Amino acid sequence: MLFKDAAIYYEKLEGTSSRLEMIDTLSELLSKSSSDEIKQLIYLTQGVLSPSFEGIVIGLAESFAEQAIAAATGYSKESVITAYKKAGDLGITAEEFCAKGKLKRISQKQFTVNDVFESMRRIARTSGQGSQDTKIKMLMELLSASSPLEARYITRFALGRLRLGLGDATILEALSKAFTGSRDAKPVLENAYNICSDLGTVGETLSKKGITGIEHIEVKLFSPIRPALAERLPTAEEILEKTHGECAIESKYDGLRQQIHIDRKSKKVEIYSRNLEVLTPMFPEVVHAALDEISAESAIIEGEAIGYNESTDQFLPFQETIQRKRKHGIDKMSRDVPLTLFSFDIMYLNGKETMSKPYSERRELLESILEKRKMVRLSDRIITKDPKRIDQYFNAVIEDGLEGIMAKDLNSRYVAGARKFSWIKLKRSYKGELSDTLDLVILGYFLGKGLRAEFKFGGLLAGVYNSKEDTFETITRIGTGFSEAQMKSLKKELDKIKAKHKPARVNAAVEPDFWVEPKFVVTVRADEITRSSMHTCGVQDGLGYALRFPRLVSDGIREDKSASDATTTEEVIEMFGIQRKSKLSS
Repeated sequence: MLFKDAAIYYEKLEGTSSRLEMIDTLSELLSKSSSDEIKQLIYLTQGVLSPSFEGIVIGLAESFAEQAIAAATGYSKESVITAYKKAGDLGITAEEFCAKGKLKRISQKQFTVNDVFESMRRIARTSGQGSQDTKIKMLMELLSASSPLEARYITRFALGRLRLGLGDATILEALSKAFTGSRDAKPVLENAYNICSDLGTVGETLSKKGITGIEHIEVKLFSPIRPALAERLPTAEEILEKTHGECAIESKYDGLRQQIHIDRKSKKVEIYSRNLEVLTPMFPEVVHAALDEISAESAIIEGEAIGYNESTDQFLPFQETIQRKRKHGIDKMSRDVPLTLFSFDIMYLNGKETMSKPYSERRELLESILEKRKMVRLSDRIITKDPKRIDQYFNAVIEDGLEGIMAKDLNSRYVAGARKFSWIKLKRSYKGELSDTLDLVILGYFLGKGLRAEFKFGGLLAGVYNSKEDTFETITRIGTGFSEAQMKSLKKELDKIKAKHKPARVNAAVEPDFWVEPKFVVTVRADEITRSSMHTCGVQDGLGYALRFPRLVSDGIREDKSASDATTTEEVIEMFGIQRKSKLSS
């Protein structure tokens, strides 16, 4: 497939305001690709060069792209910068300059999708002395032989700002329609994606082997599994009802969720975050402990890394633990904030997946390979059918400084990437007023007024993720909790992802001064959840859900969470029900 043909579809996607139209357009594009290029096409359409866990990113600096555009078109860099400031989009600037370029095309070659993909991979992998000039030259050569429309998307891709607004679920539905004629196969594709966390592999397998091949995608080492998620319930009695009268009750640790992959033969260990980011270089002591303390030839285990003072038997607050997630000063921080990994599940052991086994068997397997239990320990737990015992255990862990408990159905399998009642969380906040935080997606921002006018930033329009529809629904405007530094920082980051119109996957009745692509997540606290005609979260009969007195509590953008990791519409409805029960019982 020629990249110019893909660019035509990208332009259609960019101008689409309906998610169903996006699915139709994307499915048409995918159906025209060959089995040897569909993986690369999916990555390009996502705006990435690989699945997130491989960590290959391009993110070329704007100044490099400006030089490449100038060199490819025969204009000065200053002219390019002036036009960019006016357009606000370097992709549009590249398109305009290629359309009026002073220089002849350096080649009559027409790029294929694979040509563009491989060129971008080479740019991303170029490093060392002289790499900046080499990257500029490679991008210039691409632009010099591109049509204006191709230049728009090549430039945006190089900057990491493709802006097509496609979510994982939307791509899965488009794949289903492209290869089966309907969206009905999405659940099968989603299950495979939850296991391999790689949309490119899902698309390639579907193209080459059909649905049968998709159904046989297996767990592999160093291909992280999308983590299982938990539902909420407010009482021990309701928990036991959902778990068939008996369950395991584990301590819920407020730390960094980690998925550890270990292969003893090659002495290789990788650590992945909850959103599948590679964390391995940040936690050298976890790598060492995995090789030293996990007695298995190969394994994938899951746990929560938390700052823990063994001498005082005290857990450190999350604010201290999160400091360990950094790229610099790692050795010092590992001494200042020592971690303990409390492991609670195992998904793979010695060449075989264990996800299909019931929780009780998985726990026995986990116990069998954690013999030393020094730094890598088992999560604390009890097994009970007594609601009073659950409440007693809950109160004990709260006194220890933890955030609550996790109840697990003894017979449940590990359900990757899904929120099921096989895991149920009960936190301190569910037993009283709404003090639990919400992780919200920024959907737009408002201009400042009064004292904030100088920052040109007055607050955020924020929403939740509707996982069933793969859309984002508004739930609040946030105008408090910002420092001056945060206002400046947020505006700078949001300006990079401004959208000309409301993104297709955003469902909103409130209109901000500027829409942005749903990308960044912030943590918010509110006094309570209310019903409102202004917001679209869970809207029914004209009323949605909204937050009363919301305020920002995170230091800024949550880099450890993607938009699809945000609080969901379903969770908000659950939290509203829990809040209402608490009020009625008080």
